[in-house]
Amino acid sequence: MAEHSETITALNTLIATTIDSVNGYEDSAKNIDNERLREIFRQRADERQEVVSKLRSEVQRLGGNPEDDGSFLGKTHQRFEDLKAAITGRDEKSIINEVERGEDYLKEKWQAALHTDGIQGESRQVIEQCYQSVKQGHDQISQLKHGLETPSNA
Repeated sequence: MAEHSETITALNTLIATTIDSVNGYEDSAKNIDNERLREIFRQRADERQEVVSKLRSEVQRLGGNPEDDGSFLGKTHQRFEDLKAAITGRDEKSIINEVERGEDYLKEKWQAALHTDGIQGESRQVIEQCYQSVKQGHDQISQLKHGLETPSNA
């Protein structure tokens, strides 16, 4: 296990950050009135949960103990968002903006892991495969956000 400690640490960081994403999507799905967006958020939460499962399996394969909770930063951010929403309300645009911010943060974490030289072989393949799902989610939410910003031709 010692020879895999850098990889296990990186995988567990991705697990915690991806759990934060699952929690963010679930919270957003609960707090948005738009049924189409609610379904998109639920689908993304499910996809991210699959990513977490794959990462946990890889940590176990390497002999490590997989992370089972989100990050402290993610929990703190969620409490801040709850407080802000209690004061200002939750409208569609602000929810999508927050989801996109979370997606940007998550994508950065995954890209950092992909640039870690110590991650090789099967672990790198798992990260690369899972990153494709993360990138698709990021791109979809970015398109949704920018679609809201585009003035309609009505």
